Amino acid sequence: MEYRLGEIEMKFADLIWEHEPLSSGELAGLSKEALNWKKSTTYTVLRRICDRGLFRNENGVVTSCVTKKEFLSKQSEQFVDNTFGGSLPGFLAAFTSGRKLSDKDVEELRRIIEENGRK
Repeated sequence: MEYRLGEIEMKFADLIWEHEPLSSGELAGLSKEALNWKKSTTYTVLRRICDRGLFRNENGVVTSCVTKKEFLSKQSEQFVDNTFGGSLPGFLAAFTSGRKLSDKDVEELRRIIEENGRK
């Protein structure tokens, strides 16, 4: 499954995650209000992201197949894999170059490493 959405698709996905389950008609109304979309645009984008396996539209009820947290986690993993050959240390080195980490940041990173290193 591809865990990538464009900026506008992400705003649309956020509408679904925030309001699910919801009818496709309700989603069209929210999309008109939040994104200034026509109903046809809503249904086109909905079909596209459903085809990717992120959401489903069954009997006019739209729900997610993955949570937003799961989506963001997988998206981050794909980014590290594609950009840094899967090297988390390589990603962290690039991310932190040119900036000083606060003591709080360092402590939080240590906590995360300790919690996840024991699996």
